[in-house]
Amino acid sequence: MLDMQQFEREGFAMTPSLFSSAEISRLIALIEAHASHGPKRGGIRDIMQRVPELSAASNHPTVRTIVEKVLGAEAFVVRSTLFDKTDAANWKVPWHQDVTIAVQQRRDVEGYGPWSTKEGIEHVQPPSHVLERMVTVRIHLDDCPTSNGALRVMPGTHKLGKLNQNHVDTHIDESRAVCCEAKSSEALVMRPLLLHASSAATEASHRRVLHFDYATGSLANGLEWRAR
Repeated sequence: MLDMQQFEREGFAMTPSLFSSAEISRLIALIEAHASHGPKRGGIRDIMQRVPELSAASNHPTVRTIVEKVLGAEAFVVRSTLFDKTDAANWKVPWHQDVTIAVQQRRDVEGYGPWSTKEGIEHVQPPSHVLERMVTVRIHLDDCPTSNGALRVMPGTHKLGKLNQNHVDTHIDESRAVCCEAKSSEALVMRPLLLHASSAATEASHRRVLHFDYATGSLANGLEWRAR
C-alpha cells in the first residue's frame, strides 16, 4: 500500500484508495455539518477538536497500517487540519517545510524556538530530530488534479534537515518538482521536512484534505504534544 523504498528515498509516496466511497461521503457530511465556517473558510486547525468523530479516520486500519510501517506501533496523532480550496478561499503556498509543532503550553526549553500562537494554540519549532520522527498523511476527500491546486514536492529534500526559509529557493528545481495529483480517498504520505508548495486552483471547486501529523516519543523538559 505504501512504497517504502520510494518513501525513504524521496520523502513522499502516494497511496491507493484508503476509504470506501460511503466512508468518504460520511466524512464530508460530518465536516459540512459541524465544521463549516462559511464560504471563505480555507483551513481549520484542530479539526478533530471540532469534529471528534474524525478521530476514527486518523485511526482507520488502512491509515494505521501506513503510519506504523513508517513510525511503528507507538505512533500517535499530534495535529489535525482540514484544508479546503474553493472559489472563495483560493490561495497559493510558497515552497516551505513544515517545521512547527503544536504543544499544550509554552515552556522555554533549549533547542525549541521560535514560538508562535495560531488561533490560540501555542506552536514552536523543535529540533530537527523531532521532525524526523514524524510523518504526515494527507487524505483527499475530493479529486485533486493539478488544476485544483494539488501539492507539489521536491523529492529528496527531507534529507537536508531544517532549512532557513530565506535559503529555500536554492534547493528548488521546478523541472524536478512532482505534482501529487490524487483521486478522492487516496493519500499523500510525506515527511514534514520535505519541501512542498501549492498553486492557486485554476478551476477551483472543493479540495477538501484531512491533514494528520503523527509522531513518536516525548518532547524535552516537560513540553507536551497538544493532541496527547
